[in-house]
Amino acid sequence: MNIVVIISADAEWAGVKPLFNDVQISQSMYGEYFQAIINDMPVSFFHLGWGKTASAAAFQHILDKYNPDLTINLGTCGGFAGDVNQGDLILVERTFMYDIVELMEDLSVSEYYASSLDLSWLAEPYPFPARKGILASADSDLPSDKIAYLRSRGAIAADWESASLAWVARKNHSRLLILRMVSDIVSESGGEAYGNIEVFQERTKAIMKSLVDQLPHWLKAVRL
Repeated sequence: MNIVVIISADAEWAGVKPLFNDVQISQSMYGEYFQAIINDMPVSFFHLGWGKTASAAAFQHILDKYNPDLTINLGTCGGFAGDVNQGDLILVERTFMYDIVELMEDLSVSEYYASSLDLSWLAEPYPFPARKGILASADSDLPSDKIAYLRSRGAIAADWESASLAWVARKNHSRLLILRMVSDIVSESGGEAYGNIEVFQERTKAIMKSLVDQLPHWLKAVRL
């Protein structure tokens, strides 16, 4: 199989690179990339960049140039207090964007950018406990006053990129597995990492190591 792993945020990429000391780092037009051997298969790792625009553009470039059989997005997310706990693993089955506001007419813009991911090719039981769920995305850290609205739409966590990645995958009819681990909890009264970037950075380092350690086992569950 031709497997690609994509990483968006700079802190997430910084947590991945030290785990592969013996690889050759190359530079694409969007970010760094390298190839490693996992389960006796070559797996290419790409840094896309943070936010919906960089991630969508870089992902489309990867699909056009490398035509992967499967793309896996590993990363972090902010979880909603009371719905998930810090360290929970979310297996994303649906995404939507919440930072697009249409005031001129009644358009279903959020539905246009919503995507469901087909995970029928992933064998059960899963190799690690994972919470299937809906992720909301925006080019913003999660505003506390949006949680009630996002929860009403079924979301349990939010991030910056998953919805754009899922949208690009859907448009290309390409398989995408999104595994996001909760780095911090946000409630209506605020977020535990807000104003304290060190919390996010330290947890992200540990999360990316955990996700990379899990990767060989998730690959064994792939049935393409």
